[in-house]
Amino acid sequence: MKEVVAIIQMNKMEATKNALDIIGIPSITAYKVTGRGKQKGLIIPHPSELPESGKKNMRYIPKRMVSIMVEDEFVPAVVAVICKVNRTGNYGDGRIFICPVEESVRIRTGERGSVAIS
Repeated sequence: MKEVVAIIQMNKMEATKNALDIIGIPSITAYKVTGRGKQKGLIIPHPSELPESGKKNMRYIPKRMVSIMVEDEFVPAVVAVICKVNRTGNYGDGRIFICPVEESVRIRTGERGSVAIS
């Protein structure tokens, strides 16, 4: 089992959720997060708008973090769908991380392993 963690733009959440549902991945967990990446959340103001210190403003950008537990064979499809829906070619499209999952347990029934994530 793997956990696919994707950090995506807020406005892409609904399309991502719908696309994952189409390929048979209806179970996701989403979090509201903030962060900054390579661009450091920079807003480049006009020189006349710079603070007296001359520093640029760095801020955190609101994003969504999506966590999806899937069997190993579904990882490529999940990653492909997330990339297809979220790629604009601009800064801030997001990141995907794939992590191993040692065990899963459904609390209600006590089921373990892959049956506990479906």
